[in-house]
Amino acid sequence: MAKVIPFKGILYNPDKVSGDEVIAPPYDIITPEYREELYQKNPYNIVRVDFGKEETADTDKDNKYSRARNFFEQWAKEGILVQDNVPSFYACEIDYSVYGEKKKLRGLFAMVRIEELGKGVYPHEETHSKPKADRLNLMKACLANTSPIYALYNSPQKIASSIIDNVSGEPYISARDMDGAHHKLYKIQDESKINLIMDALSDKPIFIADGHHRYEVALEFKREKGEGPWEYVLMFLANMADEGISILPTHRLVKGIKSIGGIMQKIEKDFTVEKMGDDEDISKALLVSGKNSFALYIGGEKQRFMLKYKGTDLKDIDPALQNLDVVLLHELILKRDLGITDVAYEMNMQEAIKRTAGGEFDAAFFLNPTDVNDVERVALSGLRMPPKSTYFYPKLLTGMVINSFKNQI
Repeated sequence: MAKVIPFKGILYNPDKVSGDEVIAPPYDIITPEYREELYQKNPYNIVRVDFGKEETADTDKDNKYSRARNFFEQWAKEGILVQDNVPSFYACEIDYSVYGEKKKLRGLFAMVRIEELGKGVYPHEETHSKPKADRLNLMKACLANTSPIYALYNSPQKIASSIIDNVSGEPYISARDMDGAHHKLYKIQDESKINLIMDALSDKPIFIADGHHRYEVALEFKREKGEGPWEYVLMFLANMADEGISILPTHRLVKGIKSIGGIMQKIEKDFTVEKMGDDEDISKALLVSGKNSFALYIGGEKQRFMLKYKGTDLKDIDPALQNLDVVLLHELILKRDLGITDVAYEMNMQEAIKRTAGGEFDAAFFLNPTDVNDVERVALSGLRMPPKSTYFYPKLLTGMVINSFKNQI
């Protein structure tokens, strides 16, 4: 099982800066326009370290990575960033709303020993191949984990959860994200509580929720460097047995479907097809229809349909994957029935309809969210879901706490 330990976190000094001005979203959801806004918000915003701008005069020695290191070191000298004197866990509480419902996500920031995937730490989702050099170069320059990996564990006993739930007082630092969610950080430095948390998590497998690429980069860095503090990586750990974890669906946009008539015969082999009203709420209809249902919007005809799986034989698909909506959609409808492999992704349902109705795509498929228990089952089976099967919400903020490989002894 994975080893979880406390660490001496690098934190913003709340006496000198406001969390709302210096904390930022994850780098992979920051647009160029929003990055510029973060640059202007505060000269100490973490985006300058974690996702700095490239300059036309950049060279191999003077570039966004060297600037990130310089910012990181200079802010520490100025007392903007400070390091704890004792190893700590950091409880995080996020108050947020989703689909009009108020929820609370609780977890803790900790260091987790890096293992080969499938040996204590488990991926659940395939990832698109994309350059990892950026994250690796940043790690080499700063010798730090500047942004955390979102991970899950399953503990019905809720020992660590109980400690997190009972943190009290004012948070060390807090910040609101782009959607208004309130992120609050608390220190856990009591030695007895730290030992209870370590013991409670010592036999638990860890499942990567969000941050597969960051984990793979950390694993590569460890292989390059050998023994040292980089054998651990910064993670946010949330208990699957708690309430508060939310997974949102990512919808699929495709080309090559001009009318329902052209694909009806193929789809009806595996699905019942029901015409929906022109203005019918797709989200509510999917919720009512339940598991193994999809909504289809044909842009050219401006028509909506509900597809319900009949439960046909899927001998060529592993049993652990057979009941997953994203697998049924990709394997049965897109690949087998329609021969479509080129898929685009869109989180916002109304934006997906707009892009399809406007002719950018021919059709949109809408899904219910993947269940968190499916994540555990698939990961422990050594399998992976299709890319973009899960969107864990809310996204963790960068800069709440940082792990530096220096001075961790």
